[in-house]
Amino acid sequence: MAKMKTRGCVADGFLSGYGGDTNSSIALINRSQCYYLHRALETWLDPPDFGEAREIMERVTKPNTVYGMFIAEAIDTKANYYYPDEKRDFDFGEMCRVGSKNYWGEHTCKPSLERPEYRKYVEYITDEAMNMGIQSFLFGQVFYQDSADHESSRMPEIIRHMRDHAEYLGLEIMIGAQTNDIEDEAYLRLFDYIEGGVGLRRDGSVESGACFSRWWKEPGDWCWALLWHPRFADKANNVLVHFDWSGKLGDDMSVFTRMSENERAVTLKRLHGYFTGRNVGFLMPMLATLHKDNGGCSGPKKRFYSASRKYTCQDEEVINEILGK
Repeated sequence: MAKMKTRGCVADGFLSGYGGDTNSSIALINRSQCYYLHRALETWLDPPDFGEAREIMERVTKPNTVYGMFIAEAIDTKANYYYPDEKRDFDFGEMCRVGSKNYWGEHTCKPSLERPEYRKYVEYITDEAMNMGIQSFLFGQVFYQDSADHESSRMPEIIRHMRDHAEYLGLEIMIGAQTNDIEDEAYLRLFDYIEGGVGLRRDGSVESGACFSRWWKEPGDWCWALLWHPRFADKANNVLVHFDWSGKLGDDMSVFTRMSENERAVTLKRLHGYFTGRNVGFLMPMLATLHKDNGGCSGPKKRFYSASRKYTCQDEEVINEILGK
């Protein structure tokens, strides 16, 4: 975990072929100083393709790389995915949280751990991920996936299953969650880490309050939690932060990619030092999603960021310099 916090990188969808230039992404990772690749295997709307993930992993020549998987709060109710344990396809429509139909668009919903079919799906995909050596697992916006009443949470049994399978394999794993403003210490400590964005401002700075002022002005407003604040960090085992991306204009990655190359370099150096000095992991941006009309630098597509020297952001040198120290 200590190494994940100091030499971690966001590599969103790296093992899922995100971005449209897999060869470039593999070359970028092979050149990098990244020890940990956060959210490398994605499950947003699409179930994980383990065959594709294995093929990409086999081309990574950098030794001792730790891969992360994202367990998304969004599923496609029409997805086709075989469940070998019961020799049938999963029924994604049976995984939905009540009242969440079409939340992310047509034929989508928020999955709920209260639904037995979703628990089977999570246990199956995390087992398969561990079988191929993936070691970090992040539950997206866990308050969508789990019960609001933590007393009746199904998360402890899911975590127990995951840890049992890891022990069987002799694999060390880390389990995290996007918990936003949850303050229940017993619940937060179920996870090895909690994870969220930094609330990046245009001048490259971050705020010191508990809630990002873009959304929170006074008590009662929605709190977009800044997890390194003691209100949250003191109740968690570990905290990882990064430039958040939602695919919407104005998110952290949107602000970051609209900066000049020099501004980005200064921001990365300052924030890596600021957070790691507080024992908070700061994950460097390597691969991430952008809004297609963002207008800043980008990777192989306007809607995708790559730090590669091949594209317009070209942040990889400064990132490797920071991580290599």
